[in-house]
Amino acid sequence: MSYADVLVMSEIASEPRAELEIQTTRFGRLTVDAERIITFPRGLLGFPGFQRYALIQAGEDNYFFWLQCIEDASLAFVVTDPSIFFKTYEVPLKEETMQELALTDPSFAQTFVICNKVGEWLTGNLLGPIVVNAANRTAQQVVLTEKRWTTRQPLMQLQSNMPLAKSA
Repeated sequence: MSYADVLVMSEIASEPRAELEIQTTRFGRLTVDAERIITFPRGLLGFPGFQRYALIQAGEDNYFFWLQCIEDASLAFVVTDPSIFFKTYEVPLKEETMQELALTDPSFAQTFVICNKVGEWLTGNLLGPIVVNAANRTAQQVVLTEKRWTTRQPLMQLQSNMPLAKSA
């Protein structure tokens, strides 16, 4: 079950939804459903002091999202589900990680990778995936040592006129 699926299921519920207004440098002021807030108790690698992010859909497709920091309007990352591009990609979860995320059911684990534009390619950091417990929206970036993947794994070649901002 994907994080997007859990979000859709939660949107079907009839109870009123909490919303949060956030400021972004890319989109201005946004109102975000509280269900789209993800908490990183340890922060992201290189950004330990920033723990709360909103998952913002980047366009009409469901392939790419912005992971927008709530505490810093200029800090945002483009993320995607790596299984869209690599069907065999898996993140082995250590027991310690599962405990820290309160992940009792592995089917609620959703994986994202941070994307970057490198030349004419959109790449994903498949050695530093983000694992989200979709049930409680707690997340952690983990470090893999498998040599099969790279930190700049090519995902797709970009069209020369396709604008895509580099992520932070």
